[in-house]
Amino acid sequence: MKRPSKFFSVLTAAALALFLVTGSVAVPILCRGFYYSQAEALELAEETGFSPEVIRGAFDQVMDYLVKGKPFGTGELKWSESGQSHFADCRELFQLDFRILEVSAALLAAVGILILAKKIRLHRFAGRGPCFWAFAGMGIGVLLLGIWAAVDFTSLFTAFHTLLFPGKSNWVFDYRVDEIILILPEAFWLRAAALVAGLAFGLGALLAILEEVIHRVTRPKSVYEELRGL
Repeated sequence: MKRPSKFFSVLTAAALALFLVTGSVAVPILCRGFYYSQAEALELAEETGFSPEVIRGAFDQVMDYLVKGKPFGTGELKWSESGQSHFADCRELFQLDFRILEVSAALLAAVGILILAKKIRLHRFAGRGPCFWAFAGMGIGVLLLGIWAAVDFTSLFTAFHTLLFPGKSNWVFDYRVDEIILILPEAFWLRAAALVAGLAFGLGALLAILEEVIHRVTRPKSVYEELRGL
């Protein structure tokens, strides 16, 4: 029997944590229905004076640019060169998220194939498998960010943009020249962050539980356990 691999266990935990985070981030990016539902729940048409059709059209055109690489535009809403430059920066981050998601998924698939082919076994640090440690590491990060968001979401939002867009101020929009910001209020981003955190945390917990159940069912029984079962 092959000796459990610590390297592949750490690799699996890291790849899984990245997969959960980037996959969860991709959900509100790719699922436009989430934005539509939030626009209705937040009553953006009443708040902004724009019709639901104008709001959806502006959002769709921006997302087509960010995800599909189509020409930039905000539908019937006004936009500036500064606003466009910020969305260009966002497009690079979106593509980075997708690439990390693809690479982490490929790594997990490769490890899975090696396990099924009985080429490797994963080491269980402190009696726990990589799914548990991926969930623990990611969960701590999600929990800390969640507490920060609950206490002061504005400061988290500012720190997030300062980190991802160093030395730039084009993420600070003037609604008079970049009307798109009116249909992307802070309340929407708070709900989007909650969705991402909930997906990553929930799926991570589920995988950690399933891993433990599978381990208990499939692990070889000791002589003592076999005698107790007689």
